[in-house]
Amino acid sequence: MANSGKKVCFITGGSGKLGAEIALAVAGQGYSIFFTWQHSEEKAKETLEKIRWVSPESQMVRCDVSKVEKIEQAFETFSSHFDRLDLLITSASNFYRTTLLEVTETDWDNLVDTNLKGTFFTMQAAARLMLKQPFMSQIITMTDISANMVWRNYAPYTVSKSGIQHLTKIFARETAPKILVNSIAPGAISAYPTRAEEPEANLIEKIPLERFGDPMEIVGTVRFLMESEYITGQVINVDGGRLLY
Repeated sequence: MANSGKKVCFITGGSGKLGAEIALAVAGQGYSIFFTWQHSEEKAKETLEKIRWVSPESQMVRCDVSKVEKIEQAFETFSSHFDRLDLLITSASNFYRTTLLEVTETDWDNLVDTNLKGTFFTMQAAARLMLKQPFMSQIITMTDISANMVWRNYAPYTVSKSGIQHLTKIFARETAPKILVNSIAPGAISAYPTRAEEPEANLIEKIPLERFGDPMEIVGTVRFLMESEYITGQVINVDGGRLLY
């Protein structure tokens, strides 16, 4: 089991494009990393190798966060490696287009179970550990500015992200003062060029800063929250001003 003197971060979806950047950055802040992956073992191994250059004791586990029993198993594995949890980041997410009148139960379950249900039960499992600890810890959920917009053809996705933002506030209220709980809502980020409700040219015209965001700007927001001890229950939109339109 890892030395209890070093802080530990549990991150879901840590092998994704944005999740990997966040995991590497948090490792660089002196944390041990435990991350989940689901679809690509090769990418997960590559990510773990990079993280271990900075944080050799870091670990990973495959986990389908849409299934509660898999989340519970992941936390059992986590607890076999680490004896503390300082930071949870929920980055695992499912995203694809769904025409409103053609949404199937499978579509709904794929999107809402992964994004919303998975986030809730991951936060719940983390909070159970964190509340027993003699120090303050943090949860950061990754959502989306679409939670506050009306996107055509993405109803299950946007509903799931809206739900996560509400969960963030609930957890912040109910776990204070032991746990700080906040959310980061990215806008159009260059790591996800297809995540837009309009063609690229038109979308940029609706961003006051006239460009897509960079993943490192999300990483910078994570670092900002990690350094704060007096912010909780907040959603930070990192969108170049997109929500101003």
